[in-house]
Amino acid sequence: MIYVMSDIHGHRRRFDSVMKQINLQPEDTLYILGDVIDRNPDGIRILQQLRAMPNVVMLLGNHEYMMLDALYNIPDEEDGYADYLREKRLNLWYRNGGDVTHRYLKHIRKSVRQEILEYLDKLPVNIEIMVNGQKYLLTHAAPEDEYLNSSMKHRDGREFAVWHRYRSHDRGPDDYTVIFGHTPTTEHQLAKPAAIWNGRNLIDIDCGAAYEEIDVWGIVIKTRLACLRLDDMKEFYSEEDLNEEGNQRR
Repeated sequence: MIYVMSDIHGHRRRFDSVMKQINLQPEDTLYILGDVIDRNPDGIRILQQLRAMPNVVMLLGNHEYMMLDALYNIPDEEDGYADYLREKRLNLWYRNGGDVTHRYLKHIRKSVRQEILEYLDKLPVNIEIMVNGQKYLLTHAAPEDEYLNSSMKHRDGREFAVWHRYRSHDRGPDDYTVIFGHTPTTEHQLAKPAAIWNGRNLIDIDCGAAYEEIDVWGIVIKTRLACLRLDDMKEFYSEEDLNEEGNQRR
């Protein structure tokens, strides 16, 4: 079986709930479309767990991209501009929930930290697969080859592929379906709770698991972690831990 999941954002309870449901077998493949880290505390632990699994394939997300920008792909020169660039990239990462990840990284061995960064730096941003005769392009945000036609400012196609945001009226390519995360599905629909969104040759599987809930124009949407099985398009969602009043535990 072929599964796709995205935007775990360090949420251990939701991740464990979905993994229990799909009961991944050695002959199955799980594609993770980036953003394993940030916003919640268990990102690096989950990342290390996924790395150790031979049937998991991970793609780069914009949060891993920001971490690399802040800690790995920076100038070595000790001058004013290099210091400014380091501080700017670190601030961007922290504003997007990277502080919790950085705190954890500071308390592990430097060799392990370096190994994680080198692993992330080699991750692809797009993967094409075929399931039951249907062609899919897996990505965190968008196909890299759409970069040249984009009016948005990005350094290159790799940055575009982890940062672009599809809108509800956009249409995907005619010859394949793009499966992506990055943009919570609450941007496309008001399903309660948040659910996988099917557009025109586009499938968004980010159901906002980074947050407990999302307010959309005064409407509170409960979020969850989603996983899609491509063989039969079955949807799996994290089962939330509720208290006696039926409210989601914090």
